[in-house]
Amino acid sequence: MQQVTAPETAMNDTRLESVDIVRGFALMALFLVHMIESYELYWADPRPGAVADTIYLLFMGKSFSLLALCFGFSFFILMDRAARRGSDFTARFAWRLTVLFGIGFLHAMVYRGDIIQLLALMGFLLLAFHRVRDNRVLIAVAAFCFLSPLLLVQLGAAMAGASWANQPPNHYSDPAMATYLSGTFGEYLRANLWQGQLPKWWFMLESGRLTQILGLYLVGMMLGRIGFFARLGAYARARWIALAIAAAAVLLLYFFRDDLSAAFARGDHGEAANRLFGALLGSWFELSGTALWALLLLALFQSPLRRVLHPLAGVGRTTLTLYILQSLIFVPLFYGFGLGLHDDWDQRTRLLVGLGAIAAQLVLARWWLRRFRYGPVEWVWRALTYGRRDIPFRGAAAG
Repeated sequence: MQQVTAPETAMNDTRLESVDIVRGFALMALFLVHMIESYELYWADPRPGAVADTIYLLFMGKSFSLLALCFGFSFFILMDRAARRGSDFTARFAWRLTVLFGIGFLHAMVYRGDIIQLLALMGFLLLAFHRVRDNRVLIAVAAFCFLSPLLLVQLGAAMAGASWANQPPNHYSDPAMATYLSGTFGEYLRANLWQGQLPKWWFMLESGRLTQILGLYLVGMMLGRIGFFARLGAYARARWIALAIAAAAVLLLYFFRDDLSAAFARGDHGEAANRLFGALLGSWFELSGTALWALLLLALFQSPLRRVLHPLAGVGRTTLTLYILQSLIFVPLFYGFGLGLHDDWDQRTRLLVGLGAIAAQLVLARWWLRRFRYGPVEWVWRALTYGRRDIPFRGAAAG
């Protein structure tokens, strides 16, 4: 399957509501995960329960992956529009990523679990893959990334008895957690600067999340090339087939993952190998769940229920602003330097507060976009990207 030419993929400058809805859903799902885990403090003393287990099953890993998919698509849109104007956006996009990384760095001082930095850094790889014109190559690379090659290599090394592969994961150690639970604000900021960041980056590497993100970026870019979101009707049959495959994969992995792990463990491969094999199956479950959510949302978007999803589009247009606002409000509520409510609110309370906050964000995004073209952080990002202060801010958002 070769890349579709620009005239065939050309779109209006209005935004694609379907993509905004997927992005908005992903952000709200990610926020709900953050609420249930008290912005990571849950993991200091995890207590499984029906609420936490359900939210993690439905959204953990999948919401972040949906955002990565949308990021890859947005990259294509920017590069394609520039190409149709006869300009090369490569250098400008590299600067755009640099600005985004800076925004992520500031946000990481508020919440160490920030994903903006990671998305920005991985985005530089898109600049190289953008020059690959054959979509078959992109699909092959994405499929390789989805196999979680780093996990496979470590699994093989662990089974072969390599000492480095049989060590406990580095992200199991979290030296900053005590500071987050009871430290002062100054100690909290110092931890976020370096010590608290290490477990996050180790997790991204050791869980195979880095290669998954690249794969999702490439899929998002390839979907942009073929006009997938712009011409959903033309891909209706393919979407339903993919939905059936994704649902089958989710069900198989959900019901048989423990049996597969148990069968593997009976082979006496060692504790580390058993853990790595479980992580490998878990990564595939999350990817299947990501595809299932994306395809379900698009199916609903093409149905009479489209109006129900419409409020998510506003959230999808102000994702960066709302993501940072969430941290500014709830991190001080949960962490020790603030109100320290992480061990006062049970899972049900956190769920109800989270759902209430989601409703408030839907209303806020709609109210804001009736008056302004962009979210405030989105406007700053755009202004810094182009080095201009005259970018229109007031006025209803287009599309």
